[in-house]
This record gives sequence, structure tokens and C-alpha cells, in this order.
Amino acid sequence: MYTDLSEAQLRDHRGVVTDPGDFDDFWAGTLAEARAAGWPVRVEPVSTGLTSIDVFDVTFAGFAGHPVRAWLRMPRGAGAALPTLVQYVGYGGGRGHPLENLLWASAGFAHLQMDTRGQGSGWSRGVTGDPGVAGPEVPGVMTRGIADRHTYYYRRLITDAVRAVDAARTLPMVDPTRVAVFGQSQGGALALAAGALAPGVRAVVALVPFLCDIPRSVVVTDARPFREIRDYLAIHRDAEDQVLTTLAYVDGVNFARRCQRPARYSVALMDDIVPPSGVYAAVNAHAGPTELAVWRYNGHEAGGIDDDEAALRFLRGHLVDDDAGAVGGDPVVAG
Repeated sequence: MYTDLSEAQLRDHRGVVTDPGDFDDFWAGTLAEARAAGWPVRVEPVSTGLTSIDVFDVTFAGFAGHPVRAWLRMPRGAGAALPTLVQYVGYGGGRGHPLENLLWASAGFAHLQMDTRGQGSGWSRGVTGDPGVAGPEVPGVMTRGIADRHTYYYRRLITDAVRAVDAARTLPMVDPTRVAVFGQSQGGALALAAGALAPGVRAVVALVPFLCDIPRSVVVTDARPFREIRDYLAIHRDAEDQVLTTLAYVDGVNFARRCQRPARYSVALMDDIVPPSGVYAAVNAHAGPTELAVWRYNGHEAGGIDDDEAALRFLRGHLVDDDAGAVGGDPVVAG
């Protein structure tokens, strides 16, 4: 069944999250510190048995110079710097196995799939740790370091996402002028953040993006991961103001307000994990042109392979086709 406002109400929903006055300074300072702690990207070939795709194990400097791993997949024998897709993973997952997720390299892109610090054991394996700040937390990562925006887990992960774009653009097989970011759920949230913060991003694909309009999302779904915040506040009853202040610095609506890149979103009206109102709040706040696919009868899986097929067309239009124009300014409803 539908899990949120009516579709007519969703189209006009703007969200309730506040926009902190020092948001831009906070992220500029965070990224400057991370870049100052950087070191050269390491790339090592991986033997996979594949005949049409090359795979590389990449290590780059993320938040505070922490090593972050990624897979780089690309079509074998590519003779020139390629259009590139940087992909981020959903909650609980990591970069997975080198033989997984071969679509984008098969389609002719260099494809950098970032590992997710401190996750990678829920449904897809990962190897990157999270040497972050300890403290009281609900199981999961949603409340890790949440008492302060400087110690919050997603400050580190979003920084990793931006630094993944930085790393990709230094690689000789990548055309630094043709880079896009892509993700679903948590990955969609990271794509929105990277689209707002990372230099050189040309287009964004954010499928059912998580972490949008968080104050509302926390109280309209009983599902995890948003449930982790509610469970934390049920015990730390005096921490609501501080927690919501911290979360405003990672809210996808605030990144959408600053993202001028063309973006393709998707939303599922029966999604009980990412409330549709959060997605609409981000779409309606987005500073650049948008497309929106609406899946009326789907849950968090959203459009599945149909989302991927549409994303491929969108990315070809912005990274490959020389005569590709910008997407129209108003959301286009499809699906």
C-alpha cells in the first residue's frame, strides 16, 4: 500500500529540514582537511578470468586520509580516456565481488564502485574500516557519533564519496571532464552529496535516495535504518535538538539545494524504507534540471532493471552524446 502522502500532495512537498547557516563553510572546511591529508591513488590489476572487462583494486585517501577501497571496472582495450561513473552502495553493503556489477563497464564506461566504510557485511561484502569516534549508538551506523556534526559517521562517508570523484579524475583511463555519480538508497544520498560538493561532476543519478527530509522521514516510517534514530531518541530523550542539528548537515534536501548538475531521480510510492516525501522534497529543492521516475506499485526496490536502463540512457546523454542537451527544468514523471 502507499506509505506516505497522496501523490498529489507529494508533488508539492518541500520538506521540513532546516538549512544551517554554516552548512557551506562546514563542508568546505571538511573537504579542505581531507584533501590536505591526501596521498596518491593506488591501482592494482585483479585477475578475474573475464575477457572483455578489466578490473582494478583501487585505494584512495578518504576522510582524514583514511584508506578507502574501490573496484575500477572498464572495457578491455579502451584506447582513450573514458566517460566515467562513480557508484556508491546502499546501506549495509560494500563494494562486493569484482565479478559483480558489470553493466556499466559493459556499456563502455569506466566504473569506479566505492566501498562503504564500516559497512559491507549486511548484503554485499566490504573491506574498508571506519576509524571514527566511538560513543553510545544504536546498532547500525545511523547514530554513530551523532552527538556532534564533526564526529558523525556520515560526515566521514560523504567525504569519502567526494574524494572518490577526486580520485577517479586523476586516473589516466578517466576523462576528467565526463564524470557522473550514481547510487540507490544510501548510494543515492551519497550521489546527491557528491553532486553538490565534488568538482567536475557532470550528472547525478539518485535512485530512491536515503537521508532526505530526515526530520519527517524518522517519524513516518518504522523501518530501519531511519528507525535507528528513533530508537536512539527513545533512550536519549533530551538529545532531539542536537541530533536534528547534526542530521541537517547530511540531509539530501540541503545538498539538492546546492546541486546544479542535471539529475535523474526515482521514487517508489510503496517504499516503507525511504518515505516518498523525502525524495520529492529533494527533487523540489534541486537547483539544477531534474527527471523523476515514479514507481507507483513498487517498494524500496523501485524500478529495478528499468531504473538502470533509464539511467543508462540518461548517462549516455550527458557523458557520451556530443549533442546532448540539458534535461528540462521541471520534474518529468514517468513509470
